[in-house]
Amino acid sequence: MSKASTKDDRRAQLAALQEQQRRADQRRTWLIIGISVVVALALIVPAAVLLVGEQRRTSALEAAADAPIAGAVETEVASAVHVETDVEYEQTPPVGGDHHPTWQNCGFYSAPVTDEYAVHSLEHGAVWATYGPDLPEADVARLQELAEREGYLLVSPRDDLSAPLTLSAWGVQLELDSADDERLDVFLLKYLQGPQTLEPGAPCSGGIGA
Repeated sequence: MSKASTKDDRRAQLAALQEQQRRADQRRTWLIIGISVVVALALIVPAAVLLVGEQRRTSALEAAADAPIAGAVETEVASAVHVETDVEYEQTPPVGGDHHPTWQNCGFYSAPVTDEYAVHSLEHGAVWATYGPDLPEADVARLQELAEREGYLLVSPRDDLSAPLTLSAWGVQLELDSADDERLDVFLLKYLQGPQTLEPGAPCSGGIGA
């Protein structure tokens, strides 16, 4: 075999090796792309499903909040004067009326709060959620989570309730058996700083309490 033939064979072998390496690199690239696409879809699709589900839930809540809430009792409140004396309220818990000049800071409380301070919070657009001693701990925990998230939600225990959980806003009240009742979220959406608010934009912090 001549030197020229040997050189040609080596070139051919080198070219074949280079072609094999190119194909291997190409397969590796497509494999990486394929894995990336699968991983991306695995992350994106569930997130998209959750997003669509949350959007539908929000739309359903908004539609429910636009309609009357089953069981909610509206009461005309005749007076909203600042007083520094005890007030006898018609409702338990009260839904409005004369109240102390200082409001109760919104948030979660593990002990009862004073009516006259809480009513002032209602005037500022707060919702006051009062729960009885028989409300399950899981329900109380959910109320606490909501109070930490919503700046105008006041949550406190109360012994003289006629239902396990009572929601009060200025001039309106709703009794519930549990915090899992879908009307809880509807009531909050409708009445937290809702149309019943006598002093829109007034704070629910900087008053008395935690």
